[in-house]
Amino acid sequence: MKKVLVIVFIFLSGLTQAQLTSKEEVAPELVQKREEQKKEITKNYLALKNSLITSDSLAVVKNAEALRNSLKNFKFKKLSLEQMNAATTTRKAISDLAAEMASTKNINKQRKIFETLSVKYWEAASKFKAADAALYLQVCPMTGAVWTSDSKEIKNPYYPKNMLTCGEVKASL
Repeated sequence: MKKVLVIVFIFLSGLTQAQLTSKEEVAPELVQKREEQKKEITKNYLALKNSLITSDSLAVVKNAEALRNSLKNFKFKKLSLEQMNAATTTRKAISDLAAEMASTKNINKQRKIFETLSVKYWEAASKFKAADAALYLQVCPMTGAVWTSDSKEIKNPYYPKNMLTCGEVKASL
């Protein structure tokens, strides 16, 4: 009986050590992969916004699809069940809105959809933001429409011809 207990103890000790070693080896790679996913999501959102600034509806279609694709594989971490459900619902809403933007080439419709998408994006921006990035919530005071930017400089994606610099920074991450 003692031999069996000793063998079981040695086995479990070795298993625990193997798990610790495995976690130590894998964790940096997973952290790096997650940071790359966050950067990709943010890059695609910003490219979508910039396409609206230049009024390029075809680029909006392309960038909306890229945003959807980058959201697909992203997994939320360190959230309670309630927070996880809310974050997952928000991610799905952003993905659905991006699909809706990609389904039309009408720049005015794309901008209207982007208003809702931007509100949803900001709700989850803290989870999508890479560790080394800064994001700013900007608002058009004329309409109340918001967008996220990686610069404090105002470039209004809703009215780039008439009010390109109309807006203000409301919050930052």
